[in-house]
Amino acid sequence: MKTPELNVVTGAFSHTGKYITQRLLSMGERVKTLTGHPNREDPFGKQVSAYPFNFDNPSQLVENLQGATTLYNTYWIRFPHRWGTFDEAVKNSKTLIKAAEEAGVRRMVHISITNPSEESPFPYFKGKALLEKATVNSKLSYAIVRPALIFGVEGILINNIAWLLRKFPVFAVSGLGDYQVQPIFVEDLAEIAVSAGHKGDNIVIDAVGPEIFTFEELVRLIADKIHSRARIVNVRPELVLFLARLIGFVVRDVVITRDEIEGLMSNLLVSHDSATGQTRLSQWLGENADAMGVKYVSELKRHQR
Repeated sequence: MKTPELNVVTGAFSHTGKYITQRLLSMGERVKTLTGHPNREDPFGKQVSAYPFNFDNPSQLVENLQGATTLYNTYWIRFPHRWGTFDEAVKNSKTLIKAAEEAGVRRMVHISITNPSEESPFPYFKGKALLEKATVNSKLSYAIVRPALIFGVEGILINNIAWLLRKFPVFAVSGLGDYQVQPIFVEDLAEIAVSAGHKGDNIVIDAVGPEIFTFEELVRLIADKIHSRARIVNVRPELVLFLARLIGFVVRDVVITRDEIEGLMSNLLVSHDSATGQTRLSQWLGENADAMGVKYVSELKRHQR
């Protein structure tokens, strides 16, 4: 019998990486993970071996990648913190790409973001564009997958909007709230990524769902599904940031950053291409409303575990 192919997934015990790993295992393929949290609880019953990233030890990184046919790269940071800056994340990712070349990895599936640009004023989108360029210029066969807003049971943004709507009598929407988002279900994203990983041609694909909402429509949809009576008001972005910092002080987290607010308002989380995911957020919320916003999900605590 042919030995199943070995895949490396960065962050297989976290959100997006977990669903990519789950899909690969269900297909009978082998998976190992590179992670910043090698001692984190393994949700796959020890089917996945875990190794630290070793960005500062490239030879060890090469060794940990050897034997793999495909690398699924979900490594990135949401905002600068103790875990590093965007520049460091770009440098680390380029180290990973070079190590994959040296290890003989055949193909790389890189998880990017919708509308990346090297000229972007937002380091998140600029960094993703620089890594797309590094991927394209590498020796690896590649698929670049560009998700917009990702939702799922462990997702942060949708859950924490619901939490705010449950906890406070007023929800502040930045500006007119008319900027758009196109949410993609995390399991649809995993299916798109794994399907792209099994192809041979170099491709770039937006991973976006079938529904487009303005941000205010999204908030009102969540409020309706969880039966929140919070009043939704439009305020200046500066006030949203101020309120977010106050709440962040209480929950000991970064609720949202200035760049994230301005990125949302710049219509960067929507695609001009056809939908590639099938799951409708409106239906999913109806099925999962009772679980949404019951607890606040902390980005900082997620990284500390």
